[in-house]
Parts: sequence; C-alpha cells; structure tokens
Amino acid sequence: MSLHPELTAFLDLVEEGRLAGRKPLHALEPRAAREEFEQASAGLLWPWPERVERRELSTRSRDGATLGMRLYLPQLKANRPWPVLVYFHGGGYVVGSLDSHDGVCAELAWRTPCAVLAVDYRRAPEHRFPTALHDAEDALRWLVEEGAGQGLDSGRLAVGGDSAGATLATVLAIRAARGELPQPRLQLLCYPSTDASRGSVSMDLFDEGYLLETATLEWFYQQYQRTPEDRLDWRFSPLLCDNPSGAAPAFIGLAQYDPLHDEGLAYAERLREAGVAVTLRQYGGTTHDFLRMSAVMPGIPEIYGELARSLAEAFAA
Repeated sequence: MSLHPELTAFLDLVEEGRLAGRKPLHALEPRAAREEFEQASAGLLWPWPERVERRELSTRSRDGATLGMRLYLPQLKANRPWPVLVYFHGGGYVVGSLDSHDGVCAELAWRTPCAVLAVDYRRAPEHRFPTALHDAEDALRWLVEEGAGQGLDSGRLAVGGDSAGATLATVLAIRAARGELPQPRLQLLCYPSTDASRGSVSMDLFDEGYLLETATLEWFYQQYQRTPEDRLDWRFSPLLCDNPSGAAPAFIGLAQYDPLHDEGLAYAERLREAGVAVTLRQYGGTTHDFLRMSAVMPGIPEIYGELARSLAEAFAA
C-alpha cells in the first residue's frame, strides 16, 4: 500500500523545511533536539477527548531523583478502581515528554476506558542506559504500593508505549514473567525498537524521507548507550533475549514505512516461538509515530479504537 496522500503532503512539508535549512534531530545538540521535537509536536495537536482528568504525580527513583508521572482518568463513573495502563512515551530515549504524548494517553484513557499512568523517565545523554529502564521499574513499583490511593487497580495492569517507550514496556513484561515485577495482562507495543545491534532491510529501504531517519535512530542509540556493548544487552535490544516465555500477551502495531518495521516483525515472531500470544497489526500507508498523526491523516481514530479494544478485553479477562 502506498503512503496516504495526506501523509505524503505532510512529509513534503518536512522536506521543504529541510531544504530551507532546518536541521534533522541528529544534527542538533540534545537540548536543541528536544526543543525542536516539542515545537513540532505542537503542530500535531488534534481534538483529543476532553473529559479526561489529569493529575500530576511524582515519586522517588532508586537513586533519589524525583520521577514525574501524569495520571489520566476518564470522567466516568466507575464502580471499582480503574484498571491501569502504564505508558512510556517515544523519542529515542533522548526527546519526547509527557506533553508531547499527552493526546496519545488521553485517547487511550477515554476510549478503553481505563486509567493511564504516563512516566516521565529521565532522558539521555544526561542519563544513559539503564536509567530509563530503572525509572520505568520504579514507577511500576509505585503503582503497586501507592496506586490504590489514586483509585487504581494494580491487579489489572498493562504496560505499553511507542518506539523507545515500547521497548521499555517489552523489558518490563519479560522481567515480570521472571517474577521480578508485577505481571501485566497485556503489553501494548507500537513500532518498538527491539534490536539496536544490527541493521535490517527496512532500515535501508526507509533510510530517510519517512519521518524517522536511520541516521537519527543511530544517533539516539549513541546518546543512550554507555558503550557499544550495551546494544548486545537484551534490555537494550529485547530481540536478543534468550527466553521471553511467560511474558504477557502482546499487541504489536507496526508502520509500513518505518526503519523499525522488520525488527518489529522479528520480535512478534520471537514471542510466538516462545509461546506468547501475539496480535500483530501492520498499518498500511503509515510511518513511524502514527499515533500522533490524527491531525495529518485519516484512519488514526480507528487504530486507537483497536488498541482500546485490546486493552479492554485484557482488563476484562
């Protein structure tokens, strides 16, 4: 399937900006890249659900830092505590924030309906691997220990995210299967990065011109790693995990025109080989970051509907 015409027009605008001198993220310093990403995010706003309450929360990380979180609660009557999706935003561990993915979390909270706990994990290169993962684990432990006070049911739990955030979710799901963390009912993974140790055909095919560039992906990894050997750690590259059996069922949503497409397919197959139930959706005509493209192209609300149904079914099981 070819790119959606509306998305093609959007990518043409991005290219025009490049030709006018706008630098790609990988040509910027991390702080400038974050500012650029947030400015671009402001241009992607869409009319997401308004009847969603937001609560700004925080906890302490294992090393004593303040870890920000944002709780999304649908303004609906609930007869019992809310099931909860712990969500990790994308951005290659370097860019992205609670604000850049605010609409994503509001959509999932309202459509499911469920609570969504978004985690403001610390970013690289100031905080390199495995700090983001440790922050993710600490937020999950907060949920178990303190979530009831916020009306949350940690017994009906899902973990999820997009891009690098989805990678964090995969690791939590595997660690939970080993008894090291609470067991989720679902891992909701949108265009995850699963293997930073090698290239792929999709990285060559969609090297540039499709929003996420392979050069930017490589730059993200360089900012996040301590040494190149980190990329061989399964917590950095979950596809290298020798035994993901027992992990929660996975919903994996992939974009057709995405450098990460092939490793997403490989990870779905890896989970299936290990006996993990996988629902795989490949969304034709889309690029990386499609969850934030509701203002750009049609069909994104239907994708949210499918994600929400998957969550609702897992929570009801």
